[in-house]
Amino acid sequence: MNKITTYFRESYRELLEKVTWPSWSQLQQSTVIVLVAILLTTLVVWIMDMISSSILHFVYSLFGS
Repeated sequence: MNKITTYFRESYRELLEKVTWPSWSQLQQSTVIVLVAILLTTLVVWIMDMISSSILHFVYSLFGS
């Protein structure tokens, strides 16, 4: 039980004394970067989906009735 108490005490101390938290402007900047990256990734996946869908429709039309 003493090890668990020590673990939580040291974890709490580390959060308060050793962790450097970002400022509000750094947090906003990081959030914008993440959102832009998500939008770009979504756009790339959507384009790949449209291309593969068009290719499959073309291939199916060659072998379809």
